[in-house]
Amino acid sequence: MIFESFVVGMLQTNCYLLGDEKARKAVVIDPGGDSARISQRLRDAGLELTYILNTHAHFDHVTDCWALRRLAGGEVIMHPDDEVILSNRMVGMGAVAKSAGELAACRIDRLIRGGDQIEVGSLVFHVIETPGHTPGHVSFHLPLEKMIFVGDTLFAGSIGRTDFPGGSYDQLIRSVREKIFSLPGETLVYPGHGPETTVERERLTNPFF
Repeated sequence: MIFESFVVGMLQTNCYLLGDEKARKAVVIDPGGDSARISQRLRDAGLELTYILNTHAHFDHVTDCWALRRLAGGEVIMHPDDEVILSNRMVGMGAVAKSAGELAACRIDRLIRGGDQIEVGSLVFHVIETPGHTPGHVSFHLPLEKMIFVGDTLFAGSIGRTDFPGGSYDQLIRSVREKIFSLPGETLVYPGHGPETTVERERLTNPFF
């Protein structure tokens, strides 16, 4: 498996590139900026971008989704409950779009829900609904590789904010306890900001739990 991470955009968002070495196909998770750099990396590695996966619709995670699609191809994927957030003037693309036309171009190619699976060569991403930071927030779990990409649901030693439109503290806490902490302790947790951690480390030391 090919695995690389980038820190992108004004809010220093973690963006992840994963690829199948044999199939030469890849996904990018949460491209909140630097689409030209990510596209160039895909070309340099000889990878075809198949999907652009979004954990949620806040602008710092999706700003360069459509620029990356123009440069490298791929389908933009998101949970339907977050579509409405895209146009929000505080937290969505409505906060950064320069025109109504630019905002209208921010369409989702494929909607996903919990229980769906996304296959890219030998990589199989399991979609887990983890609402709380946003209503349609999802995490992408690779069971065989023991990795999960949790967006802004869980951080090393902290949790995501719930005071934005559609947020719910109680829902987020349930999402972490029931959907993430139920995974094997050695599962590597890749958040939307900050360093990676593990399920066990957060289960034992995260002050919110």
